[in-house]
Amino acid sequence: MKGRGLVQTSIVLCALTLSQIASAADLECTMRFSLSGWSAIYKHMSGNGVVTCKNGQTMKVKLESHGGGLTAGKSRIDNGVGNFSDIIKISDVLGTYAQADASAGAVKAGTAQVLTKGEVSLALSGAGQGIELGVSVGGLTISEDK
Repeated sequence: MKGRGLVQTSIVLCALTLSQIASAADLECTMRFSLSGWSAIYKHMSGNGVVTCKNGQTMKVKLESHGGGLTAGKSRIDNGVGNFSDIIKISDVLGTYAQADASAGAVKAGTAQVLTKGEVSLALSGAGQGIELGVSVGGLTISEDK
């Protein structure tokens, strides 16, 4: 009988641990950002932002995007918003996300993309100004701005 109670206790503890992990992965974090850059076959954009999570944590971040493809132009995004998924702690937003985009715009520019880094996804949207035309593949790196 003692063995049976131990097994039941272990099952309950495992269920509680899994439920804590599942709820921890539900941390909602949003990033407000601005980016500017240029492209001529090689594409480079840089900027900064602030990540804010529902648990009250915030972090200033730097953004760097590099890529290559058939692109030409110059653009700026001033009021960008990013929503992260599968976050356990705020530091999970840091790292390099795979990025691919197609863009065409003159005067008013905009972006809407979904990027991935392992289990973490980032949905970006924003509006700004510029002229850009092309297709590129690369990465967006988010690092802490100390």
